[in-house]
Amino acid sequence: MSETKSAPAAAEAFEIPCKDGLSIRGERYTPEKSIGTVFVCHGFKGFAHWGFFPYVAQSLAEAGLDAITFDFSGSGIGPDRESFTQPEAFSSNTFAREIEDLDNLVDYSRRMGWIEWGGKFGLFGHSRGGGTVILYSAVDGADVNALVTWAAISHINRWQPDEALEWRKRGFREIVNSRTGETLLLGTDLLEEFEIHGTTKVNIQAAAAKVKAPWLIVHGTLDETVPHTEGERLHALSPNTSTLRLVDGGNHAFTATHPLAEAPPLLKQAVQETVRFFVSNATPA
Repeated sequence: MSETKSAPAAAEAFEIPCKDGLSIRGERYTPEKSIGTVFVCHGFKGFAHWGFFPYVAQSLAEAGLDAITFDFSGSGIGPDRESFTQPEAFSSNTFAREIEDLDNLVDYSRRMGWIEWGGKFGLFGHSRGGGTVILYSAVDGADVNALVTWAAISHINRWQPDEALEWRKRGFREIVNSRTGETLLLGTDLLEEFEIHGTTKVNIQAAAAKVKAPWLIVHGTLDETVPHTEGERLHALSPNTSTLRLVDGGNHAFTATHPLAEAPPLLKQAVQETVRFFVSNATPA
């Protein structure tokens, strides 16, 4: 399918209430004529307005794709869409909650007429968000027609045994937000999720082997947060569905910064390939 270009898309805001008083807040970037829909998922300590996410969404929309960006309800980001004003939500966030958020968002999109009932859609995930969309895509009957992950994690256990012991003893783990310098407290919900479901429901490597949709794995060779060997491992587990693209010199954010004044060359490279992949696998909304 050839790539089309449309005028820059306006972002339409939405908010979906969750059952516990939190919300999923986001934007829908709408092209003049849609050829499909892509949900864009941020990672740990991330948010929809960070750095490259609006640029990714705008690029998708300019190519004819509805791009839906949002903050996970457990991200900790508040109504201003920038600040961690909901620390309790961040503290208790889990992969199960993020998957539930995706379910709610897809259902909302169908009710709003953005996607037909039973229609398929694309998923984009960065870092931990990559792990979330892999888990989501691996479920039997998932309506995913294309998957793109950037710097995706291949496992959720990012801590050492002694760190887990201290984490459980204290009841929280301190997480420093390098963007703001503030210290966020992560409760034991994530740790308990791994201990109970680490070999089943939240086993990213097992999920990778079950992904049926066409999958583009993008990873920077100089990723300082998630080594590119994790991307290589995901590809090795899904050789029949995935394509691996290593971006030479790319770091965890493909040299993007926040705020993003101008897209650097390595980011442009990753975005262009991502857009081409989604366009070629698009299903009309």
